[in-house]
Amino acid sequence: MKKFLIALIFPFLLASCTTPQPKNISNVCEIFKEREDWWDDANDMNDRWGTPIHVVMAMMYQESSFKADAAPPMEYFLGFIPIGRASSAYGYSQAKTGTWDEYKRESGNSWADRDDFEDAVDFMGWYTNKTYRINKVSKWDAKNQYLNYHEGWGGYKRKTYRKKAWLVKVAKKVDARAKRYAQQLRGCEDYLNSSWLWRLMFY
Repeated sequence: MKKFLIALIFPFLLASCTTPQPKNISNVCEIFKEREDWWDDANDMNDRWGTPIHVVMAMMYQESSFKADAAPPMEYFLGFIPIGRASSAYGYSQAKTGTWDEYKRESGNSWADRDDFEDAVDFMGWYTNKTYRINKVSKWDAKNQYLNYHEGWGGYKRKTYRKKAWLVKVAKKVDARAKRYAQQLRGCEDYLNSSWLWRLMFY
């Protein structure tokens, strides 16, 4: 009975530890002001992989809306018997299990978790850097970086997205959001990089 209760309660305890979604995800400045550690993590990603912060954040918005435990919807047999999810995508980056394992091997980040923002943003930096190396897509090109992210490097080479008008439309939305995020960051970057004492005195 005791083991049954632990098994029953444990998932709820894990859920309660999940970092909540930022309040205003349409404004990247507000996201980083609310989650100051995310700003440090995003800068570490940029330093390591060279991908602009606004590009990765726009892609993450599209993938998970910054929800740590985001996952594809459950599929059901006969309308009520759960049979699993449409894919293994999970977490902030919606990385699939196989690609995540590849990232862990190549990056050396063997203890990475998909529901940890630091690991997820680093994964997206790794992926966009690899997109640049394999398909020669600029790290500043949010639209085509997203098409690679969605279709995979091989799919992008085969131009599978050309048969998916809805996906091209989504990629354009990601590009537009990346541009908005970039503009927002230009107005708050000095604040985000300032010390608490500087903020106390001048903001």
